[in-house]
Amino acid sequence: MANISVDITRDTGDEPGGRKPQHPNTCPRCSSHYREDELVENLRVCTHCGYHFAVTAEERIGQLCDEQSFVEVAGELRSADPLAFVDLKPYADRLAAAELATGFGDAMRVGTGMIEGRPVALAVMDFAFLGGSMGSVVGEKFAIACDLACVHGIPLVAVATSGGARMQENILALMQMAKTVMAVEGVREARLPFISICAHPTTGGVIASFAALGDIVLAEPGALMSFAGPRVVAQTTREKLPDDFGLAESNLRYGHLDEIVPRAELRATLSQLLRLFARH
Repeated sequence: MANISVDITRDTGDEPGGRKPQHPNTCPRCSSHYREDELVENLRVCTHCGYHFAVTAEERIGQLCDEQSFVEVAGELRSADPLAFVDLKPYADRLAAAELATGFGDAMRVGTGMIEGRPVALAVMDFAFLGGSMGSVVGEKFAIACDLACVHGIPLVAVATSGGARMQENILALMQMAKTVMAVEGVREARLPFISICAHPTTGGVIASFAALGDIVLAEPGALMSFAGPRVVAQTTREKLPDDFGLAESNLRYGHLDEIVPRAELRATLSQLLRLFARH
């Protein structure tokens, strides 16, 4: 669904030879198996090896926000199909199938909420919707989240997980990179904090635009954070890459992010940062 080819097999659970785990609740790293209620209780993190399973935007909002504090806006927005794009099937059909599968209209949910009593504007992506690809609606929703922050004078918190720009929308998708960057500039001009969280994977046009622009950039352990995946880079450069190429751990080592925060500590970390920003 993206404008680049991203190799995420190393952390998404694909086994050698393209085999898949027998059950989606089986840890791809240590093969531990969980009941659904066990995974939910542990925030979808393996208690044996620390592997972070993917979470939906709805789950993420529930994990971060105070109970029943999130108020969604722009939920009615839907992507258009200006190119009448067709690959193996029409783009319109892919959009309809993604909405049926996820229950939401596109790959980002935005609104306002409270994190341990402190108000924030939220923009949360969902990889389950067409690989979290960024089309015109995702760009518009992120800009709306920035506007919410400015109008209410509150911090902006974004959680990114994406394969990149949505190729079916062509230049309209690529334009969202500039649009989201300008939206972040509006938040900065209002002297409001922007905290960006990168989940696995955050790649392509998303990491090349708003996801890397936070005043504070956090990442979950093992998150892939690179424009192109390691397989594409290795094929292009014909060089052997480090085992942790593009991962959060490598980005931290080179100063591209501020901290790697396990999911269980993310809410408390955000609360602490919001308190620190509030003092200034």
